[in-house]
Amino acid sequence: MPANPAAAAAAAGYVERRTEDGVTIVVFSGDFDRVQAAFNIAIGAASSGMPVTMFFTFWGLDVITRPDARRIGRDPLRTAFRWLKPGGATRLPLSRFNFLGLGPILMRRLMGDFKMPTVDDMLALARSLDVKIVACTITMGVMGLTESDLIEGIDSFAGVATYLNDARNRSINLFI
Repeated sequence: MPANPAAAAAAAGYVERRTEDGVTIVVFSGDFDRVQAAFNIAIGAASSGMPVTMFFTFWGLDVITRPDARRIGRDPLRTAFRWLKPGGATRLPLSRFNFLGLGPILMRRLMGDFKMPTVDDMLALARSLDVKIVACTITMGVMGLTESDLIEGIDSFAGVATYLNDARNRSINLFI
């Protein structure tokens, strides 16, 4: 066994990749409680000075979709998606105990009693802390969304390669 494994690896042609402190979060879920958790982690990391990227894809796009976004897609299937999942941070269901939409209302009320921020508040706070917000373009196409359907302030519209480029150099990668 070599005395210095890093030197032996470099001599053999292997390149050691440096990982920076930082967080990438794939926000795949559009569930209120999961989205709250994603923002809690993002804001905590950004508050600690870590760079943070949140990559919104599939149902997670509901969080950054404007509540007044158009409901007509390019074809009947995309139109159905737009009607079934209209989007907007205030319309997110709970992952459990949704109770036909009553669950999130009760949860928001309970959180308000404890002065906890709403998803909209957390999104604004994340932006103020320079959390990078990325919308997945492939999923946008599948769901019939355009850039104009999403809220203002999205940092980039990109695919998985952009996420992977950020994730490759970060010490924490989460899928929520």
